[in-house]
Amino acid sequence: MTLGVLAGLAMLFVMFAGFWTDWLWYRSVHYSSVFTTTLGTKIGLFAVFGVLMALAVGTNIWLAHRLRPPLSAMSAEQQSLDRYRMSIAPYKKWVLLAVTALVGLVAGASAAGQWRTWLQWVNGVSFGQKDQQFHKDISFYTFDLPWYRFLLSFGFAAAVLSLIAAALVHYLYGGLRLTSPGGRATAAATGHLSVLLGLFVTLKAVAYWLDRYGLAVKSSGLKSTDGWTGLRYVDANAYLPAKTILFIIALICAVLFFATLWRRTWQLPVIGFGLMVLSAVLIGGLYPAIVQKFQVQPNEQAKEAPYIKKNITATRQAYGIDGSQVQDYAGKSDLKGQDKEKLRAAADSTASIRLLDPNIVSPAFQQEQQVRGFYQFPSTLDVDRYTVGGKEQDTVIGLRELNIKGIPEHNWINDHFKYTHGYGAITAKGTSTDDAGAPEFTEKKLPTEGVLGPYEQRVYYGEKTTQYSIVGGPQKELDHPSDKGEESYSYRGKSGVSLSNPVNRAAYAVAFGEPQILYSGAIGEGSRILYNRTPKERVEAVAPWLTIDGDAYPAVVDGRIQWIVDAYTTSNGYPYASRTTLGDTTADSLTTGQRAVVAQQNQVNYIRNSVKATVDAYDGKVTLYQWDTKDPVLKTWMKAFPGTVKAKSEIGSALMDHLRYPQDLFKVQRELLTRYHVTDPGTFYTGSERWQVPDDPTNKDGNAVPPYYLSMKMPDQKQAAFSLTTTFTPKNRPNLGAFMAVDANAKSSDYGKIRILKLPSETTVWGPEQAQSKFNGETAVADQINIWKKGDSEVEYGNLLTVPLEGGLLYVEPVYLRGAGTNYPLLKKVLVNYGDKIVFKNTLGEALDEIFGGAGKEPGTQPPSGGTQPPSTENPTVKQAVKDAQDAFQAGQKALGDQDWTAYGKAQKDLKDALDRLAKAEVNVPGSSRRPGS
Repeated sequence: MTLGVLAGLAMLFVMFAGFWTDWLWYRSVHYSSVFTTTLGTKIGLFAVFGVLMALAVGTNIWLAHRLRPPLSAMSAEQQSLDRYRMSIAPYKKWVLLAVTALVGLVAGASAAGQWRTWLQWVNGVSFGQKDQQFHKDISFYTFDLPWYRFLLSFGFAAAVLSLIAAALVHYLYGGLRLTSPGGRATAAATGHLSVLLGLFVTLKAVAYWLDRYGLAVKSSGLKSTDGWTGLRYVDANAYLPAKTILFIIALICAVLFFATLWRRTWQLPVIGFGLMVLSAVLIGGLYPAIVQKFQVQPNEQAKEAPYIKKNITATRQAYGIDGSQVQDYAGKSDLKGQDKEKLRAAADSTASIRLLDPNIVSPAFQQEQQVRGFYQFPSTLDVDRYTVGGKEQDTVIGLRELNIKGIPEHNWINDHFKYTHGYGAITAKGTSTDDAGAPEFTEKKLPTEGVLGPYEQRVYYGEKTTQYSIVGGPQKELDHPSDKGEESYSYRGKSGVSLSNPVNRAAYAVAFGEPQILYSGAIGEGSRILYNRTPKERVEAVAPWLTIDGDAYPAVVDGRIQWIVDAYTTSNGYPYASRTTLGDTTADSLTTGQRAVVAQQNQVNYIRNSVKATVDAYDGKVTLYQWDTKDPVLKTWMKAFPGTVKAKSEIGSALMDHLRYPQDLFKVQRELLTRYHVTDPGTFYTGSERWQVPDDPTNKDGNAVPPYYLSMKMPDQKQAAFSLTTTFTPKNRPNLGAFMAVDANAKSSDYGKIRILKLPSETTVWGPEQAQSKFNGETAVADQINIWKKGDSEVEYGNLLTVPLEGGLLYVEPVYLRGAGTNYPLLKKVLVNYGDKIVFKNTLGEALDEIFGGAGKEPGTQPPSGGTQPPSTENPTVKQAVKDAQDAFQAGQKALGDQDWTAYGKAQKDLKDALDRLAKAEVNVPGSSRRPGS
């Protein structure tokens, strides 16, 4: 008994530990109201619906027992059940209690999972907009209908369970007889079961009525289009009247069941139920099929046109793409007869072309700025804007975060007390590199110094910080290495949960499965435990009703590193709006588990970037700001959780400088715009203007090309703006179909404005994959890359940027070289295409000069004497270096085949010497315009 008591107490403490640590964490981040509201709602729903289910089932079991017939003249069938009755008799109350408790617990647990549905229903805010079929406010479908459906499903469950339980009790006590001669049921059993069947049929009538409104949010297929949502012709003209007729039939059938209380016969209810089933088959199934086959299919386009129009209108509204501007764009890029000087000047003013690809240069950041193995940068860096010398500049930024795997010696103290934080933000110019092709850092070293000025550099919260740390106590932390050795530090922030209390220590020891937390001498007065440290999980925890963007990015704001997290409100109940799957729509060639969208519901048909959130990298403070002030879904959640979201007016100017249009929303919108840029129902139906997002030509995985942040100017803009851009190709075609950009600058009056340049259908402007193929097939390009590869170097293509320029399209792609024995890439060449002309030069300036200045010259040819181009392969020094490299490569291959390792080593040395001479000749050629930062 003692062991049993101790085991029970241990189980209770484990349950308490989980609850207590959750409460302490929410209190530490000052969002305890989220915890109490969520927990209170779950408990309330659990209790109410658990009790209701228990009462429903328990009452019917009690009533069935109460209505049992006398057992004085039992049949043989009933005599065989006598032993079961006798075994149950002494424990009737306990059996009743156990059964009702079990169904109550299951029903309560199910209801507790509907806490979001309940809060949205009870706090729902009107959209101020009505659907196109039933003319009800959109809020009815997003907030009310889901709750009504839950109540209906609960009612069905209660009726079915009560019916089963009552029938079993009636059978056990003789109210129902299956094999005995005479009546199969007593009058009391007949009346009882008929009432339960009547309730079930009544609920079915309610279901038919709600199904009418459900047609507006029903997903279905339509010939020549992807699955879409809303009523079609057959729904409006067959299913809708059928549901109304079935509703009336079900009500009549329910009345017949209730009438059995007086008539004591099953004849009429059975007939009525049979009629309802037959009607469901004929009216609800066969009739719509006939309408679809003989009315719709012969003239589907005309029949469906009004409903397609409603779908187009609702979908564009639900995804915020109804304001997108589509303008025709010639796409003609013929250089002949054009003012090339004007084009060259326009190339500089139209876009600040980013050569530093944040998806490739992370190893360079790691090599140049890591300092120690226990620091790391993310594999994909971020693009932001910083003002340098009074001018806004596109900047690549990454935080030097803690790398727990790089700790020299792993033990509990080192992992959780000594190594606790990263240090510093590293930035580099996005539009240039140094002479060697490495990033041109504008904030560097450890501690960092540069353009960011003084700021709190310690990074306790970051994307890579997934382990817990215990700080602020007797055990000192490693702050950062320095010339004098290791600098120590003790955390001074108010973040985390205090471990001074022995109850807290015991709770965390249990919750984390780490008993040393309970008794370790490294924990004492002032010790605090930090956990839930990634920006996305912190925002998701304090605002569980939000969907979190996959790319949190850092910014230095007012002397602090702030993680900026975009968050969305979503719904799956916007009438007539087509659904999309967030996980699929937001995936591209750069999506990883770290950058995947965190969604509360994967299928949505309404989305808004309603919240901008920040997470302080030092103290973990989470702040939510209202961004979309008109979104009724956010207003509903703000009613449910008052005080959790700050007003948009409280966003400071310094933070506003770094807010941008979010990538995941943009990817959702671009996927929808492959179809919904078309507003004519006939064209939409035929699919002749369908687009697709092309595959990333620089990535072998075959996934969609990612959108790129870029400061650029669209044709109707007066100056370049920070934008998020993408390209489209026609469905199943490689040529370019359209170019899309959205103003991503949060301070701009045009923020969020989508501009689409639609190319004429008859043009054959290169799409991204074609441009990449043309680049690779260019002789000068192929020769140079083959030389690099022969030297065991690895060529990496950067982001293929597309820029509209004076009626044409300019493609720019940086080319990186990861040399043999080098573990990070350097920018070596820039590919540029305009029209049919391709150039491959050392710098962007040289490439643009060649495109617009060297009219009629083939790529790779020697410019006139005194020009600014680097030497071609006709330069004697270069020519000899190329020959020596080829000879050394062939000698190495022969030595490798002969397994002559001495000869192979000599060949590799000769190859390196030839490549060094080639690189030196390219940089030091007389007349070259190459300069630092070019």
